[in-house]
Amino acid sequence: MKKLFTKKGFTLIELLLVLAIIGVLTSFLVANLIGAKARARDAQRKSDLQQIRAALELYRADLNSYPPAPLTCGSALLGNSATYMTKVPCDPLSKSSYSYTLTGGGTGYSLVACLENSNDTQKDTTNTGCPAGNFSYTLINP
Repeated sequence: MKKLFTKKGFTLIELLLVLAIIGVLTSFLVANLIGAKARARDAQRKSDLQQIRAALELYRADLNSYPPAPLTCGSALLGNSATYMTKVPCDPLSKSSYSYTLTGGGTGYSLVACLENSNDTQKDTTNTGCPAGNFSYTLINP
């Protein structure tokens, strides 16, 4: 009697094909993950500016003026007897303060953060005060 041998395992071509598919999928994932951290930091910056804006508007509603510039990150935003912000947020990457300037003789203000994502749809049309490779995002008083 003849015994039939069945081969178990994969051929070299099958293994190379699987490795090629894994390589292509990995390259797509890595390309998407590289920009994810920058987009997350940009989202944090926008959220920080919205929180600062809310505190500034509460300050103005109580004291009829905006606080003097600059707002130092990590410090508190205090009024006469109220705390409007216990800790002014810092930029998530550089740990520096966001740009806060009074405009219109103190009747308005401008808050600026530097974004990393060049494809952000909310970035300013003209870059103001940000280093090369970053893009400004400005909030002004409503």
